[in-house]
This record gives sequence, structure tokens and C-alpha cells, in this order.
Amino acid sequence: MAKKQSRWLWASASLTYLFLYLPLVIVVVFSFNDSKLNAEWVGFTFKWYHQLFANDKMLTAAGNSLVIALLASVAATLLGTLAGIALHRYKLRLLPFLVLTPIAIPELLMGVSLVIFFVLVNQLIGILELGLLTILLSHIAFCVGFVAIVVRARMQGMDDSLVEAARDLGATPFQAFRLVTLPLLKPGIIAGALMAFTLSIDDFVITFFTAGAGASTLPLEIYSMIKIAVTPEVNAVSSLLMLLTLALIVIASRVSPSALRAKG
Repeated sequence: MAKKQSRWLWASASLTYLFLYLPLVIVVVFSFNDSKLNAEWVGFTFKWYHQLFANDKMLTAAGNSLVIALLASVAATLLGTLAGIALHRYKLRLLPFLVLTPIAIPELLMGVSLVIFFVLVNQLIGILELGLLTILLSHIAFCVGFVAIVVRARMQGMDDSLVEAARDLGATPFQAFRLVTLPLLKPGIIAGALMAFTLSIDDFVITFFTAGAGASTLPLEIYSMIKIAVTPEVNAVSSLLMLLTLALIVIASRVSPSALRAKG
């Protein structure tokens, strides 16, 4: 009976992973297909990657995405680290609601809320038009909560007596934080920063609402390309984006596996 259940479990798990990862494998394979159509395999080629790196619009969009993701991850890591520490140390009822709400609400609702907010602010002060700046502010807003969760999970695994011992030995609160708390939090902070970068660089829904007319990011550019057809060039850029995302996730899991498991 146990062996039969085990076989059913392995079969269902295999089908689930096949359903999840087979489309990704197909995208990668057909990015090397020597045909403009994805209907059948013609031959192996790298020309779509060469054509991709010669596309100025795509390179500009990719550069925008990288700059926004870097700035958003730095700002979200700073704010999220402080929020995660506050969530662990101060049992305020309103604080978890404020920090974690951007994670819980649907991206569609958050995108609409942010664009309404930016339009109202622009009408009042006239210096916040929709563009790359509003995309950056939006990404910081929804990445802070993810960083806070990872940092709080790391804080929960720490021994608070180490900080108390440092204080007993004459360390000031800032010295105890810099010399004891911060080094112990470093794996969680790095993992949170990598997670924020990954979430920012491939976000589409919130970016779509807050981008405005002249701004373009890599997900938006891919979306504009697939309106016509899913060409091998789209497969190529999707494969590179997938590779970057998976690499960052692997690095985050290596740096702080316990923090990521606690978040999950």
C-alpha cells in the first residue's frame, strides 16, 4: 500500500513539474531555432541573440530595467531591513499591516492605486509625471515588504542574548547593532536584496500602470513585441531574463537558505 502511494506521489509530482517547466524549456530551445516561426524546428543558430544585442530599443529597455532594479533593491533593502527589525522587536498591531499589505494585495489593485496617487501628486505639485521615477518608487513600495519578511525571519533565528551580552560589556546600542546584530543579519539582508532585484527586474503589472508614455522597461518591451507574434528574438530575451532570475534565486538560496525557508 505504501509503495503504491509512493508511486502515485512521484507520478503526480513529475506531472506537476513537467507542466511548470516544460514551457520554459521550449522557450529556451526555440530561441536557437533557425526560423522566424515557432511552429517547427528548422536548425540551430545564434542569430537571434546577435539580432537581440543589435536592437537599440531592447538594449535601452534592458538598461532601464537594470538601473531601476538596482536602485529599487538598494532602497528596499535599507527600508525593509529597518522594517524587519521593527517587526521583530516592537509588537505594534498596525506595523505588520503597513509593511505587509503591499505583498498581500493584488498587483492590479496596487498598480491602479499607485497611478492614481502619482497623478494626484502631479496635479498638486507638478513634479511627478509618470515615467522612470514613478516606476522606481512603485518598485520600492512593493519590494520593501519582501525584504522585511526575510530580515524578520533571520531576526527570529538570532540569539538575543548576544546583543544583551554586548551591552553588558559596555557597548552602546549603535555599537551592539553594528558589531553584533548587523553581521548576523547580513545573510538575510543579502537574500532580501537579491529577492528585491529579481522581483523588480521582471515586474510587468505595476510597471505597466506607472510607466507613462515615454518610459520603457524590458517586460514592457517584450509585451509590445509579442502583440504581433512570439518571434525567436522574444524567446532569446526571455531566456536571458530567465537565466538572470534563476541565477539570483540560486545565489539567494545559497547565501541564506534558512531565511528563505522561513519566508516560505
